[in-house]
Amino acid sequence: MSVQERKQRERAERERLIVATARELAEQQGWDAVTTRRLAERIEYSQPVLYSHFRGKREIIGAVALEGAAEMAAALRAAASNTDSPRSRVTALACAYLDFAERNPAVYDAMFQLDGGLAFAHEDTPEPLKDAFAALLENLGEVAGDGVHPGLFTEVFWAALHGLATLTRAGRLPPGDAERRVELVADRLAIV
Repeated sequence: MSVQERKQRERAERERLIVATARELAEQQGWDAVTTRRLAERIEYSQPVLYSHFRGKREIIGAVALEGAAEMAAALRAAASNTDSPRSRVTALACAYLDFAERNPAVYDAMFQLDGGLAFAHEDTPEPLKDAFAALLENLGEVAGDGVHPGLFTEVFWAALHGLATLTRAGRLPPGDAERRVELVADRLAIV
């Protein structure tokens, strides 16, 4: 291994450490607790080293969002692969999405609530974000219905799940009806 390869590997390891530490801190104490000073202390590097990887908290949030999007895409695909009907696929996708949001609230916030400097629904949208949407789209096309654009249908499905995740987490919906909400989404959307 050349010196340059070793330095690149070490740089990538430091970036992973910064992102993992930010994510851990955010999940434990919220994103307000994630500061460059705190991160530098926790990873035992100076703030200038941290800034050599990320220009600030916004870029760190973006990195966490991209990591989370990849994880969400994998979870959605895994859930859909274990189904045998359109209705069960819609139910599995909804459950996997809502479970991800519940288990990873800080990551979910980085993906959809906070400014991580990432473009959505544009040509320059980063691949992990596109792939998370594709994980829904590729499993919902058959239930969109005649004359309904699958991408538009997927956006509405995603919006419904995001609303459920956000309202549930904020305590705006009674917790006892979570399963019935998923069933209702699946019944109304899996018309095939």
